[in-house]
Amino acid sequence: MPVQVKAQAQGIAPRFIRFSLPGRAFCFYKAMRLEWQLRAACGYAELGMERESIAELNALPKALQNQPEVLLVRLHHLMQRQEWVRALNLSRKLCRSAPECGAGFLHAAFCLNQLGKTAEARKLLLTGPSALLKEPIYYYNMGCYEALLGNAQNAHMHLKISFEMDPSFRQIAKTDPDLRSIRSLL
Repeated sequence: MPVQVKAQAQGIAPRFIRFSLPGRAFCFYKAMRLEWQLRAACGYAELGMERESIAELNALPKALQNQPEVLLVRLHHLMQRQEWVRALNLSRKLCRSAPECGAGFLHAAFCLNQLGKTAEARKLLLTGPSALLKEPIYYYNMGCYEALLGNAQNAHMHLKISFEMDPSFRQIAKTDPDLRSIRSLL
């Protein structure tokens, strides 16, 4: 069935465009605005232009400020500045707003580890969504936490899975200070 595009014509750009599908209407304008400003914010962030990136995020309507994508970009900036407590709080908010997404759990655990709460980081990561089990970074981070907690065999097991999923992690592990205690096993 063809999609009909309806727009309010007022001599200026429409405030919204709706796509009519059988029984549904989507607010296209909000989605496009969010995507456009997120792309700009991410581009600025990649270029190290934090102020401009945050300005793009701040320009979004209040209703979009708690979208997981927006939270992730804000989280990126906090972690770049090593503001671990604020980043942890935002990561936990991300876990609540998108519990099926592993990013919030990975980042929250990383922040906890940076704050010296490695056992808590490990425990939190274990409560994450099953989607994490498909991510090599999950196993790599679990390996790091296990190594820091003195569980060499568990660390080795997790790292082995990580290396099988993504061989580039083997090179990272060679210089990772968290893995110093088990370097000979790698």
